[in-house]
Amino acid sequence: MVSDRGLEVLRVIVQDYVASREPVGSKTIVDRHSFGVSAATIRNDMAQLEDEELIAAPHTSSGRVPTDKGYRMFVDHLADRRPLNNAQRTAIETFLGASGDLDEVLHRTVRLLSQLTNQVALVQYPMFSRARVRHLELVSVTPNRVLAVIILDNGRVEQRLIETESPVDDDLISRLRSLCNEAVAGRPLLDAHDAIGDVPADIADLDRAAAVRIVDAVREQLSAQRQDRLVMAGAANLARTEDDFPGSIYPVLDAIEQQVVLLRLFGEMESERDSVVASIGRENASFGLETTSVLAGNYRSSGGEIARLGVLGPTRMDYASNMAAVRAVARYLSRILDAE
Repeated sequence: MVSDRGLEVLRVIVQDYVASREPVGSKTIVDRHSFGVSAATIRNDMAQLEDEELIAAPHTSSGRVPTDKGYRMFVDHLADRRPLNNAQRTAIETFLGASGDLDEVLHRTVRLLSQLTNQVALVQYPMFSRARVRHLELVSVTPNRVLAVIILDNGRVEQRLIETESPVDDDLISRLRSLCNEAVAGRPLLDAHDAIGDVPADIADLDRAAAVRIVDAVREQLSAQRQDRLVMAGAANLARTEDDFPGSIYPVLDAIEQQVVLLRLFGEMESERDSVVASIGRENASFGLETTSVLAGNYRSSGGEIARLGVLGPTRMDYASNMAAVRAVARYLSRILDAE
């Protein structure tokens, strides 16, 4: 079992290695930190940490680096709960406060989180399968083009331009708008997709082909909103830390391009409402991300749905600062969406 001083030695090894990318030796620890013991005593503590597989020697170096298990110990028991400074909090409020609709809010969120952490930032769209349709708008753009706008109760606004073979007059647009809203307004997406299918039956034969075309396109819109999606920013940060990835960085780049993989990883990272959780190194092996760590927290949409946001980067990352950034951005995002 590791002693209390041994755990403190592990803490400074993690912190120094994250800061310098250099293996940490006993003399360095004695010179930089006030343990009040000799380098020989620190070496004994480090030997115990190595026996517990919390640190390891890279190649022939005399220093030690944290293992995945060591990072896990650090995150679970040793990392400080570090608040953001005033400048960082102001930046979050200013940058996110200027956002418009949900799309812009989430895109601004990943850019901000990437800048705060220097990692890849990920934000999951709210679970639209539980959202309800607030309103459906149909607008004639040209005689053969109709703009369909779906507004959900979670703030999502989806637009699609629909081409029709025959011209569509304003009377048909008005009739379809009324019938479609009667069918879908207030319904969950899962129900709205099916309920709108019968609308063309109430349209006169002469206009039915155009009505079917428009309604089918709207149904495709509704169906698309039921799929989970991610917004991502900061992939270039991986290239800047390429030396932190053993072997090649390309498997990581390939893995993060697959949204279904990242969504599944998010889904398996259980966390309470205000907590930030970490999945470290080999814990991500089944997702092809065994050389990375992922930090994730929850935010709440205006419709009350819970979704995830977080960062992905090498296992050598500043866990305390990055967890603080994820926690703070998640809170601000929930507050902004709740105010809409």
